[in-house]
Amino acid sequence: MHEIRPRRLAVLIDAENASAKIVDGLFKEIAKLGDATVRRIYGDFSAGQCRPWVDVLARHSINPQQVFAYTTGKNACDIALAIDAMDILHRGGIDGFCLVSSDSDFTRLAMRIREQGLDVFGFGEMKTPESFRLACQRFIYTEGLQPPAVIKEVKTAPTPASPQLPSAATPLIVQAFAQLGSKDGWVPLSELGKKLTNLDRAFNPRTYGAENLRELVRKTKAFEINIAKKGIQRIRFKVVTAEKKKAA
Repeated sequence: MHEIRPRRLAVLIDAENASAKIVDGLFKEIAKLGDATVRRIYGDFSAGQCRPWVDVLARHSINPQQVFAYTTGKNACDIALAIDAMDILHRGGIDGFCLVSSDSDFTRLAMRIREQGLDVFGFGEMKTPESFRLACQRFIYTEGLQPPAVIKEVKTAPTPASPQLPSAATPLIVQAFAQLGSKDGWVPLSELGKKLTNLDRAFNPRTYGAENLRELVRKTKAFEINIAKKGIQRIRFKVVTAEKKKAA
């Protein structure tokens, strides 16, 4: 019997468009997707903006690629990252890429990699332009990857990074549920998760203040959850009985 090896991933980080505060959460999330075989980060580490990354490189075995900013306003860092990505792509031995940036300049790169049949997972802030988010197979918001202390600060600030209410996810869940179809009214939670990701590449339960999809579904208070045979978790719309209607 052949042992199934984990997906081999190339993690390429744009230090100018990603905070070093996400590094622990970033690699925990990537570990769920596969093995971070290649780990590179691009930026001018002699400058103040990228220096916080210097303290965490060794801890996560990230290979720094120094890109000096010879001219202000030029995207030398982006070009270096894109060149390396194409080298890695054509060298082979990699199953997918993790592009860590909130820069829309990587939209075409993500599309090109996917044209070759490889997976592309994007990691960036909620401000990331839609073009880049949709070019990725899946996009994960980095606000949810920050340490608890940082997340607490974000929650208290009136910014777009503040988690939305779980009820805000209900329309998308209903849409995914309807597209899956069901004879008995129940839909496997795992299949629902896949459909949600297909409908919205950036879908993440943490965006709505939940640790996982099961918790999010429960918090919407619009669905029932049960465990079927073989431990399969399923959901369906809550059934409102006549007694409940009368009590309401």
